[in-house]
Amino acid sequence: MRIFVTGASGWIGSAVVPELLGAGHEVVGLARSEASAQRLEAAGAIVQQGDVDDPDGLAKVAADSDGVIHLAFQHEVAFAGNFAAAAGADRRAVEAMGAALADSDRPFVLASGILGLTAGRVATEDDGLVPSAEVRANPAGRRSATALLALSLRGIGVRSSVLRFPPTVHGDGDNGFVATLVGIARQQGVAGYVGDGTNRWPAVHRSDAARLARLAVETAPAGSVVHAVGDEGVPFREIAQAMGRHLGLPTASIAPADAGAHFGYLGHFVALDSPATAAVTRELLAWEPTGPNLLEDLEQDHYYHQERLTMQPPPP
Repeated sequence: MRIFVTGASGWIGSAVVPELLGAGHEVVGLARSEASAQRLEAAGAIVQQGDVDDPDGLAKVAADSDGVIHLAFQHEVAFAGNFAAAAGADRRAVEAMGAALADSDRPFVLASGILGLTAGRVATEDDGLVPSAEVRANPAGRRSATALLALSLRGIGVRSSVLRFPPTVHGDGDNGFVATLVGIARQQGVAGYVGDGTNRWPAVHRSDAARLARLAVETAPAGSVVHAVGDEGVPFREIAQAMGRHLGLPTASIAPADAGAHFGYLGHFVALDSPATAAVTRELLAWEPTGPNLLEDLEQDHYYHQERLTMQPPPP
């Protein structure tokens, strides 16, 4: 298959590209910058210069492809305070690429998220198909609406699916949530957690996430939702304790009222209890995570290299 991958040079995309190439697929990767283009070319992908702000350009590439994996999202715009603009660009991109694939039964895989999908209950692949009033009122609800749009493409002859990622897609080179939390612990002098720290985060190793993306574009049925979940829910206190051990720092509870001051923009996220399962996904696509789990990965040195803790905003 000739597969068009947006976000191909990002943290997940740069693992998806070699996964696809290794399975014998041809990859066309979207690149916004010359540096990204060079990395994609070195990996063996065909470079397509462009941006998600150009829906017509995306549609043309999608039309010439056997399938699409849409990983790109304007996180830098969202975290600059304009989530609506980022979500709007994403929706227009999905509409354009979906129309280009109409009546072809070609696959379209859209990346989405799990964090906050349910509150205090293990989220399944069936959750989020009818957004609650709380989700609709949240800015992230715009992205949930786009996921529903992607699933609806099956009605126009597209083999569409939604691939939900947990907040923590971890591994060597990660500059997302976990690396940012390590940086915060180092700055604050304490590895913190909110309240009693029993709130749970799902997680998956980057290699397992990439393999699931390949399986989804190859065989996910039209209208399916799949979860890239290796760890169903790791108590946040255990995450903090692992960081504290390696940094030589104490571990301490942070009062909910102080979470924003301590964790910055992550203050809301670190208090969420958002476990999720991938039981349906594992059976549907014969996917079994093989990479290290989050706590095992936190025992590795790569998360504690001083020079790479850059405090970059992770995907919502």
